[in-house]
Amino acid sequence: MASHLCTQETLTLTLTLDRNSLDIAEALSDEELSVVLKVPRIIVDSPESTPLFPGCDHNRYLAERESEALKEYIAGKRIGFKRVSCINATLPLSQLLSSSDEFCSAFKFSENGEDRVVVGTLDHNQCLRLADEITGLKPEGTEADFARAYLSNVCVAKELHRNGVGYALVAKSKEVAREWGITDLYAHSAFDNEAAKKLYMKCGFVYESDERAWQARFLGRPRRFLLWADLTSTSNNL
Repeated sequence: MASHLCTQETLTLTLTLDRNSLDIAEALSDEELSVVLKVPRIIVDSPESTPLFPGCDHNRYLAERESEALKEYIAGKRIGFKRVSCINATLPLSQLLSSSDEFCSAFKFSENGEDRVVVGTLDHNQCLRLADEITGLKPEGTEADFARAYLSNVCVAKELHRNGVGYALVAKSKEVAREWGITDLYAHSAFDNEAAKKLYMKCGFVYESDERAWQARFLGRPRRFLLWADLTSTSNNL
């Protein structure tokens, strides 16, 4: 599952990214994590997609429920998950002062005395499977015990698309995965989401399987591919 990083009013300007100021790191502070939990998280899966039922109470309820679940995952309270981390892309607030005040205030946090804004995020899940998602097949047998991880809720602020933020987030997630002893990393992408598929394949992912059409209809979402990256391969060292 993935989402836009957006509010009711998104940024009003297309931003020029200063890569030297972009920071990609795990969210460690309660303040930064609370910012990420404001991101509308129940969205169709693509950096190019739009919210399901934007602005409606049902969608807000689902987003709140998902946010509460993420807190439990990170706290280690969900059975079947060894570890979950939230990886963020942030920029200094000073670079965004010409942008929407609503966006900056919603996704701002303080770190070492500096105000920063979350402009991209993803969840990194160390587990055998994700609920209601296609399950990966690698590694096999007893070696599969938490040696597999999934990326979810991958999102980048619309105004920073095609600036390498998504690539940097996935690259960091692979670095974290190796530190955790992960050998096989997975991501899901909608069939018609060419931008997401290109991103993952650029990051070394390859096709493994796809979802049956009736399953997608039953779950009320676009049909998906499952993409896999072998973290033991030297070609997957970003």
